[in-house]
Amino acid sequence: MLEATGVSLVAAIAIGAIIGPAQVLARIFEFGLLRKMHPLFSARLAAMAHPVGALMLALFGPVVAPVFAFLHGAGNGVLTIAKGTLPLALFGPSGYGYRQGWIMFPALLSSAFAPWIFGVALTHWGEGALGLTFALGVLSVCALYVINVNKQPHKQFK
Repeated sequence: MLEATGVSLVAAIAIGAIIGPAQVLARIFEFGLLRKMHPLFSARLAAMAHPVGALMLALFGPVVAPVFAFLHGAGNGVLTIAKGTLPLALFGPSGYGYRQGWIMFPALLSSAFAPWIFGVALTHWGEGALGLTFALGVLSVCALYVINVNKQPHKQFK
């Protein structure tokens, strides 16, 4: 993806190395500062990270590729936590495992096909494949904003 935006192979490999540390830093941030916030806030913030990075990469080009990688990694880092805490916060502990199974099934299925679909998009659209990830990211943010915490039975957090 980064090569399609004009980043050299060597730079793309170096920039890709930012993703892992960004995930860890974001999880530390979530554990520290975001810990007192409702998990929906963390999920929304994390879901916004990739689209913001993708938009910056599309607008400003390869010079912001490290920022894109950091935002992408940070968003993924917090989303891994939100996938577990958000359903618990919204629905409570009763039937948590069963509910998680149903919630995660579509996500796991799409994750299985995502590399292939993105590879096809990248082959046919080049840098335009970034628009696909941007659009999917924006859709996920919109879906998270449809959820109204005030109407949920388990909204209290310390």
